[in-house]
Amino acid sequence: MAEGGKGAESPREEYLRLLREVFGFSGLRSGQEEVIEALLAGRSSLAIFPTGGGKSLCYQLPALCWEGLTVVVSPLMALMREQVEVLQSRGVAAERLDSSLDAEGVREVYRKLRAGEITLLYVAPERFANERFRAALGQVTIELLAVDEAHCISEWGHNFRPDYLKLAEAARQFGIKRCLALTATATPAVAADIARAFQIAEEDRVQTGFRRENLALHVTPCAPATRDRLLVEKVGEVAGALIVYVTLQQTAETVAGLLQRAGHSARAYHAGMRAEAREEVQSGFMNDEVRIVVATIAFGMGIDKGNIRGVVHYNLPKTLENYVQEVGRAGRDGEESHCEVLACLDDLTVLENFIYGDTPDPQAIKSVLEHVLLVGRDFDLSLYELSRSCDVKPVVMETLLAYLELQGWIESRGSFFAERAVRFTRGEREALAGHTPERQAYLQRLFAAGRPGRSWLSFSLEETAEKLGEQVEKVRKTFDWLEAHGDIVVKPSKVRKSFRRLRAADATEVRGLAAMMGEVFLQREERDVERLDRVVDFLAEPHCLTVRLLAYFGEEGVGRCGKCSACRGLQKPLPERVNRELGLEELEVIQAVKGERQPALRSPRQLARFFCGLVSPASAGARLKGHRAFALFEAVPFLEVLAAVEVLEGRR
Repeated sequence: MAEGGKGAESPREEYLRLLREVFGFSGLRSGQEEVIEALLAGRSSLAIFPTGGGKSLCYQLPALCWEGLTVVVSPLMALMREQVEVLQSRGVAAERLDSSLDAEGVREVYRKLRAGEITLLYVAPERFANERFRAALGQVTIELLAVDEAHCISEWGHNFRPDYLKLAEAARQFGIKRCLALTATATPAVAADIARAFQIAEEDRVQTGFRRENLALHVTPCAPATRDRLLVEKVGEVAGALIVYVTLQQTAETVAGLLQRAGHSARAYHAGMRAEAREEVQSGFMNDEVRIVVATIAFGMGIDKGNIRGVVHYNLPKTLENYVQEVGRAGRDGEESHCEVLACLDDLTVLENFIYGDTPDPQAIKSVLEHVLLVGRDFDLSLYELSRSCDVKPVVMETLLAYLELQGWIESRGSFFAERAVRFTRGEREALAGHTPERQAYLQRLFAAGRPGRSWLSFSLEETAEKLGEQVEKVRKTFDWLEAHGDIVVKPSKVRKSFRRLRAADATEVRGLAAMMGEVFLQREERDVERLDRVVDFLAEPHCLTVRLLAYFGEEGVGRCGKCSACRGLQKPLPERVNRELGLEELEVIQAVKGERQPALRSPRQLARFFCGLVSPASAGARLKGHRAFALFEAVPFLEVLAAVEVLEGRR
């Protein structure tokens, strides 16, 4: 009997029966059985399977073999929603907690959780910072924590996310019996990082290999002037559904238009579109009404479409990890599929500029730390407001806070909405009915403190608490109680995060921390540029592309594929990269913009971002995207622009 199992049959007999009865499969794929056996024996495991390799079954199947809860962490809301719907249709008690649920939906999930009516619960990684969620987890037995996209925990990974750093610690805090880390893209260094974080033994790391025999990998060198013509040719050679990947949102729209004019059924898909429009494109693609989707990397994660016959990279992939995930969406039905990179090295400028533009200024890091460490013991902050005032991107802000928390400087106390819009469901008089006179008087004062609109009352929790002479927590709980009893409808806004400072810091310590963390971000910048260099090495490979790709992920000694452009003798030298250079006229423009003394463009790095077309929180707040000089040098390498600014400032 498996640890925590139920029934009289052996663990293997039980999960094979459930595999047939619930999921309709007669057998398991390579690697799945080893992972499931480890979990049912009470051990943690790491599953490194290719895209479409059946990772989800590794936690869904064992979750049915024990009485306790399985918590699944995923950063992809669409994937959570899809998996929960499919599981529920199969009679599995699966639920999700995400930002798309209304208050009633959230309450119902928590009710089921307390009652032990949930087998699999899907959440985003940031949910673990929510005090209510943590309190609920503390009251149930958690058999398994399954972490999808587990490479996000590794600083060596291509998609590091600060919220993932705290998951391994959360597993220990809640006494979770075993963990399953899942990823499709782990180099040996990333795999070691994941295994160390979740205490996974070497023998329980299962990697099935990245090789896909049905994918033909091709590289076609090109110049910007010939790329559109080549794309139309390549798309015309593939019969069936295609994904064309691009770097920029505007490029997605332009290329979709190009293909439409060439007579193809093509639609753009990117994060700048409305959610309904993205849903329409995705639905059309899944139903074969749209043949080609031209997308940024926002498209494809969680998409389960077997008959995608090709993937074309119109722009260079930014990492080999991204490349593997993206080409892995082709040919999941096992049929032959074509994967093409239109290799134009001019794309490197934009990709490198994104990397350099994300690195925060040393002074900005110091400013964030001062806001956090040189305050009172208990404090709250708005990531949005602090991001703008310090000109640090929210993801960088979250990384800094995660480091401070893991190093014992601060403790997260959850998040809350600073403002509430309130509407009575029946009327104010009815909301007051049934309360004691003292309670009625308090509620009347509370309602009077709101700013009246046409049908809603607006409240700032802090201002309201000050008017009433009460604690913010009491005001918040009052609104929650009234909503729970159906007296009001609440629309929350302006999220803030609460923290407790655990250690005192002085100005000298803050300077030292800022220097240390600045070095961390510079090292990450260096690693990201190295990953981009590995992409170029791969595209220039004169032998087998598949062998080169597998070697990057630690698979040695594999034979040539015989079908890639290198194996077929079609590989050609990559054209030289052409960079635009700064001349005297450009230097005069830099000097003129410096002379405007824009508050959002104080430092050399801020100015370089601006000229390279990289929006920062401060420049967005100042609406500088409409400035005549914004993105004027987007075709110039960031480091060259930065060097020119520093020369003009006398720093070089």
